[in-house]
Amino acid sequence: MRFPRSSGILLHPTSLPGRYGIGDLGDEAYRFVDFLVEARQSLWQVLPLGPTGYGDSPYQCFSAFAGNPLLISPDRLIEDRLLTPGDVQHVPRFPTSRVDYGRVIPYKLGLLHRAAQRLNSNVNESLAAEFETFCRENAGWLDDFALFMALKDAHGGAVWNTWDAAIVKRAPDAVTQWSQRLADKVSAHKIIQFLFFRQWLAVKRYANERGIRIVGDIPIFVAYDSADVWSHPDLFFLDECGKPTVVAGVPPDLFSATGQLWGNPLYRWEVMQQQDYAWWIDRFRAMLTQVDILRIDHFIGFTRYWEVPASESTAINGQWLPGPGEAIFRAVEKALGRLPIIAEDLGVVTPEVEALRDRFEFPGMKVLQFAFGGDASNPFLPHNYPNNCVVYTGTHDNDTSRGWFKSVPPQERSFVQRYLGRTGSAIASDLIRLAMSSVADTVVIPLQDVLNLGSTARMNYPGRPAGNWGWRFRGGALTETHRTRLREMVEAYGRDGGDGR
Repeated sequence: MRFPRSSGILLHPTSLPGRYGIGDLGDEAYRFVDFLVEARQSLWQVLPLGPTGYGDSPYQCFSAFAGNPLLISPDRLIEDRLLTPGDVQHVPRFPTSRVDYGRVIPYKLGLLHRAAQRLNSNVNESLAAEFETFCRENAGWLDDFALFMALKDAHGGAVWNTWDAAIVKRAPDAVTQWSQRLADKVSAHKIIQFLFFRQWLAVKRYANERGIRIVGDIPIFVAYDSADVWSHPDLFFLDECGKPTVVAGVPPDLFSATGQLWGNPLYRWEVMQQQDYAWWIDRFRAMLTQVDILRIDHFIGFTRYWEVPASESTAINGQWLPGPGEAIFRAVEKALGRLPIIAEDLGVVTPEVEALRDRFEFPGMKVLQFAFGGDASNPFLPHNYPNNCVVYTGTHDNDTSRGWFKSVPPQERSFVQRYLGRTGSAIASDLIRLAMSSVADTVVIPLQDVLNLGSTARMNYPGRPAGNWGWRFRGGALTETHRTRLREMVEAYGRDGGDGR
């Protein structure tokens, strides 16, 4: 699907300012939408919005359908009479520029369970009625997710395959018994999900009413320790004890002699095909209620994927196997209509990947930080772009542009300077303008580059197991100068999103 000529900002909500230690869906989210409107942007791109697990990564979530409780705004809960001002009178002194997950998680979850208890006690009858409707409409994933999380709590957070054998295998009697035993905790997890979606959809509605579309992110694979794998073991390669037999990764390349062993369980694509890709249709349907456009992470995996035996310690000893290809998108499109998808096609792009992407007119991705390592034929250089693509200065996995330019080899630095016709002393601004002036239909700029920040503002270091996903910007950092510069580029390069703003 082609998108109108437009531009936007990449910012995960955890990076918003606020006094509760992590960005949330309160006033600052609405202020950011207002900034986008004033800067004449058309898009707000976020990372996956699911409940994070290992390493706090939004790409390793406890569910492909659920929302992240840490994004719920306590201030909005006060407005709903589910918290009192006294509940947040003594907020810990959290850092303002980074998320300290070890301290934030217990604090916020304590507030959320208090709010859940109050909703259960019917302090707000209209909200309680909304909750009942939410449970009915989302039962397909919510019931399993809430029980899964309650079971994790009951087993001290342990991975699901280590639980009591009967509930690992979801024996009907065990499911009934545990559901009754944990009824209050199951209800609390359902309420917390209701509160997340109520707040997120209100932010999305506010953005949409002002001409801002939300770009979401859907990882191709799911985490092993998730409600998805526990509740649908037939869809994954697992042994009789529920352990993965093969896992995902990528083979050795110039960047890693041992490849990357991601560890996600792999899909039984033939089983999914026999079920007409029902799980994927449900996943896309759910995501397209949360966002307007979907970026599919590791789109390449739909044509072929690297299978590694689960017993391996590296990704060296794997094999390429074919993915579902066109069939899955035909099934989803038949059920849901044309799909507003961005294909993350970074990596080894084979003719099969290009054919699948182009068959459905999915725009691929171009990253300017990848453009200067070769010669003029580099496909990431703007003079080689097709119209139907999305250009980024960098992504959440890259350094900031300022940090990147500081560390590039001399030959690459020289190429950047020659291509730009500038010294690179204002590299972030230069790359933003280069992206905006390109023929690409869509431009997305990480907020770190708008703010001209260095490497300390980097969001993720791929392969580093901890210490990622923590960056936040400070309140007041976005100024009229930033609004004016972005607005002027939109006007100069015709990126009004097709609405004439």
